[in-house]
Amino acid sequence: VVNRIAAGEVIQRPSSAVKELVENSIDAGASTVSVTVKDGGLKLIQVSDDGHGIRCEDLPILCERHTTSKLSAYEDLQTIKSMGFRGEALASMTYVGHVTVTTITEGQLHGYRVSYRDGVMENDPKPCAAVKGTQVMVSLQLCIVFALLDMYCDFYKKKNLNMQVENLFYNMVARRKTLQNSNDDYPKIVDFISRFAVHHINVNFSCRKHGANRADVHSGSTSSRLDAIRNVYGASVVRDLMEIQVSDENAVDEIFKMDGFISNANYVAKKTTMILFINDRLVDCTSLKRATEFVYSAILPQASKPFIYMSINLPPEHVDVNIHPTKKEVSLLNQERIIEKIKDAIEEKLMNCNNTRIFQTQALNSSALTQANTRKDKGTEVSTPTGEKSQKIPVSQMVRTDPRDPSGRLHTYWQGQTSNLEKKSGLVAVRNIVRSRRNPKDAGDLSSRHELVTEIDYNLHPGLFDIVKNCTYVGVADEVFALIQHNTLLYLVNVVNVSKELMYQQALCRFGNFNAIQLSEPAPLLELLTMALKDDESMSDVNEKEKLEIAEVNTEILKENAEMINEYFSIHIDQGGNLTRLPVVLDQYTPDMDRLPEFMLTLGNDIAWDVEKECFRTAAAAIGNFYALHPPILPNPSGKGIRLYKKNKDSMESAGQADNDLTSTDEDDIDQELLAEAEAAWAQREWTIQHVLFPSMRLFLKPPKSMATDGTFVQIASLDKLYKIFERC
Repeated sequence: VVNRIAAGEVIQRPSSAVKELVENSIDAGASTVSVTVKDGGLKLIQVSDDGHGIRCEDLPILCERHTTSKLSAYEDLQTIKSMGFRGEALASMTYVGHVTVTTITEGQLHGYRVSYRDGVMENDPKPCAAVKGTQVMVSLQLCIVFALLDMYCDFYKKKNLNMQVENLFYNMVARRKTLQNSNDDYPKIVDFISRFAVHHINVNFSCRKHGANRADVHSGSTSSRLDAIRNVYGASVVRDLMEIQVSDENAVDEIFKMDGFISNANYVAKKTTMILFINDRLVDCTSLKRATEFVYSAILPQASKPFIYMSINLPPEHVDVNIHPTKKEVSLLNQERIIEKIKDAIEEKLMNCNNTRIFQTQALNSSALTQANTRKDKGTEVSTPTGEKSQKIPVSQMVRTDPRDPSGRLHTYWQGQTSNLEKKSGLVAVRNIVRSRRNPKDAGDLSSRHELVTEIDYNLHPGLFDIVKNCTYVGVADEVFALIQHNTLLYLVNVVNVSKELMYQQALCRFGNFNAIQLSEPAPLLELLTMALKDDESMSDVNEKEKLEIAEVNTEILKENAEMINEYFSIHIDQGGNLTRLPVVLDQYTPDMDRLPEFMLTLGNDIAWDVEKECFRTAAAAIGNFYALHPPILPNPSGKGIRLYKKNKDSMESAGQADNDLTSTDEDDIDQELLAEAEAAWAQREWTIQHVLFPSMRLFLKPPKSMATDGTFVQIASLDKLYKIFERC
């Protein structure tokens, strides 16, 4: 019973069995591996290679558990380089099927055939004819092959072998019923063989259905990885690939190398193809796959997926191979760091190489256009170049690619004679006026301003850009962070940081073309600067007289540069030194005027007035900091914060008593006016975050690369993984 249970864990599906068999063939030093499959591997799997066989004297113990293991001490597992190491596969096969082995070693005139059941020989080895190499045959169920090959190639590695397994799962009715659909596993088998053929370029691989004349996979030995990919996946894939290499040899705690090929922006596929080998072991890595898809999501169209081949080499002691029953996953030392370096390398490669895009075009068919204009039915049948007809597409869902085709124009659906508007001569003038308002020329002629805008585009993080464009606002988490959802991932977003960056970028984009906020009363600069200096903790050691002198100097500086900052940033200061107008950086948003003194002090003290580019940069940064959604100056009254609004401050000296007051607060002991002001300020901030900030972020924000590492965006949960956790609970 124990052995049959273990066999069910090791042998899961026909495709996993083929994977193990081929890996063991490679371990045995085979230069040719052929796979033949019948009914998706449920009735027959035959794996032949020219690797090593088994000596006749070793046959009696061949199918005992762990006989074929290559380990003599547990420490050997830390430096293992072969694919198999447990020695359980062949033994497991004998407990759920009938195994027959035919083998011949070098120098012998004939081979031997022997059958096994439940781990022991059923009869003595019989002499028979045999050919050089190993052949594993599995009848009725593919998975038998896996155990057979595990035995022959991992442990013995002698000469030639032929194995046959019949009636797999004959004593496991439930398992046999789950594998009734014979067409499910054959595409997976072809996929496995294709991946091996790409990586092991010095081995000839073939895979075909039983009785077929043509192999679905046929690759010859080659010295070029690109040739191997071309043989397996076709020339169209190779055309859009580019080589990539990553190394970390100087690190103290890890050494790794990665080389491979990745697709560029012209590659189009509906499914991600990721071929990953770690220390020559074919494995899956969900984290690495998601990271690469994350980078490509900002490059490729929404329905397109990349092609990726990677070979990662690490010291054996940095790889834990004993974490999965079928060995399809491994655990890496410092895995997150390795994935991050690979992701950055892919992103840099795509940024530098994808300067051009190729689009397929089709010549205009004038006769088809005529028919389209006269067609009266609701739908149309689209014909392919081969003459085959595709499904009908409603006209309302078609994309107009020819300007002469009226289908798709907005005025087609208008009622009345509105099309006559195009004939009015005044319409051209109106359009020109609108365009001039949208694209003012007088603000964008300064090269330094153009350089700053270009820097924003250059520092754009494609992954964060996709998150910002397609996120869903969830709610406010605390005073600083808000929750958003992108696909199935939840993120914490630092509202202060993203709003500051958004305002900075908008200040440069609206440069010289701001609308204005008119102050109800002019604000004297000297008073604003004096207030800011009093509140500045770094100026606590400066006496009042010196603070006044600093305020006067900054006032003169702002008055001297008033014309420039009014022209470019719409900050108006009159001749008397009074602030009268502020710019509208974001529509429907007014900054917190409590921070106005600090803003004016920053303008007077931190702007590099003598260098044009730095002047614009620092001024835009000061505007961004002022207009950012900082928490209100009044503390948040929710939760424990309500105790800060008690009139009797002496009762709050004891922390324990403060906690008790939270549940028994007397309304008469609270400053209701101040509390109402605080609640209104925090409620207004939350409304602004949801209805102003995040909609504007989706439209305008180009998040820089620094936001991916400075804690501005933090992934906190994956909803699909949470669902699995709750499902288990």
